[in-house]
Amino acid sequence: MKALLDACVLYPTVLREILTGVARAGLYTPLWSDRILEEWARATVKLGPGAEDIARGEIAVLRAAFPAASVPPRPGLEVRLHLPDPNDIHVLAAAIAGGADVIVTFNAQDFPRQTLAEEGLRRMDPDEFLRALHATTPGPVETVVEEVRARAEELSGEAQPLRPLLKRARLPRLGKLLSGRAAPHG
Repeated sequence: MKALLDACVLYPTVLREILTGVARAGLYTPLWSDRILEEWARATVKLGPGAEDIARGEIAVLRAAFPAASVPPRPGLEVRLHLPDPNDIHVLAAAIAGGADVIVTFNAQDFPRQTLAEEGLRRMDPDEFLRALHATTPGPVETVVEEVRARAEELSGEAQPLRPLLKRARLPRLGKLLSGRAAPHG
């Protein structure tokens, strides 16, 4: 399965680390475009000085880890596409050009299911997407989530209970699902 990751799901660190971790585990093939990565970098400016530089470093690491993930624009494709927000057409175009099965985004209203279905695509929020992967391959998803939780704990120097961490990452249903299975940290 190929999934195009929208900028809004790449920007939050814990969420991005889980999504890319399950991709590294071979559960799906991630896709994005240069423009999506640029949107992520620009979104970090509001976090203060240096945040954009950090994001650009993270983008470089992501590009190195997934060199085939970046979808080049297909000339003329965007012209025939329509979405409620014209600024999101490039996301749909990248999904089509990359042969994606799904767009993973929080932005439901700007990616109508019917419009996506006409292009052979589905839209899923990250919580739904990760729970679907967990339903078919629970072990790798649980391993990645625990690795990300442990790393967050290490970096923060504080306990990072699983369910609150996933809730902050906008993965509340995954957190609820996994909290019953988690180690004592959950």
